[in-house]
Amino acid sequence: MPDPVPVTSRLGQLACQSLQLLLLLAALCMGIASVRSVESDIVLPARVLAAAELKYGAGARERLAAWQQLVGSAHGRLEADKLRLVNDFFNTIPFVSDLEHWGREDYWATPTEMLASNGGDCEDFSIAKYFSLVALGVSIDKLRITYVKARDINPVSQAHMVLTYYATPGAMPLVLDNLIPEIKPASQRPDLTPVYSFNGDGLWLAKARGDGKAVKGGSGNISLWRGLIARMGKEFD
Repeated sequence: MPDPVPVTSRLGQLACQSLQLLLLLAALCMGIASVRSVESDIVLPARVLAAAELKYGAGARERLAAWQQLVGSAHGRLEADKLRLVNDFFNTIPFVSDLEHWGREDYWATPTEMLASNGGDCEDFSIAKYFSLVALGVSIDKLRITYVKARDINPVSQAHMVLTYYATPGAMPLVLDNLIPEIKPASQRPDLTPVYSFNGDGLWLAKARGDGKAVKGGSGNISLWRGLIARMGKEFD
C-alpha cells in the first residue's frame, strides 16, 4: 500500500511505518486496546524478573520492579502528576544510541528491554512513557508519539522523538522529552520542529505546534513495529 503522504526523510518513513500496528502493540503490552481509558497494573512474571537479572544484573530487576511500583502507586492521581512521575522516572535511564546499545542502526526496544538493559534512545523513551501513561488510564486520544527536528544538538538539527500530551482536543500540547527534563508546552520549545505524530488511532501531519492534520491511509514497511510486537512478553524467553 502506498504511503499516505510523500515521504522525504527518515522521520516521515518511521512515522508511516508505525500507524497500523500501534493498537495491536497496546493490546500485547497492556491488554487494553479495546478501551479508551482505563487504569491497569503492569505485572511482570517472576521468571521475567529473574531472567532480566541473570542477563543484566541485579539492577535490572530493581528497575523493572520500580516501574511496576510506579504505575501501581500512581493510580488515581491527577493526570499532571502522572505525566511528571512517568517523565521523571524514565529520564533517569541513560541515553544510548541504538548502534552502541544494540549493534544496529534502528532498534525500537520494548519498555522491559529498555529498563532491563538500562539504556535507550529517543524512540525508546517516548514509547515507554506512552504505554506507561496508557496503563495509568490516560486516554490514548490525549497522547501522541511525535517526530521532530531538534535544533542545537551536537550542534546541528537531528531527527528526534518526543511524547506529546493534549489536555483537550486542539490544545497546545505538553512535551515529554528526554533531552530537557522539565515538561513544557510546545510553544516553549522553539528548538523542536514537529513533523509527524501518531498514536494507536491515527497519523497526523504537523501543523505548527498544535493538533495537526489527520492523514488517512495505510502504512508502508512496518518491520520495526513487527519486530517490537514479536518481542513483547518474550524478551527473555
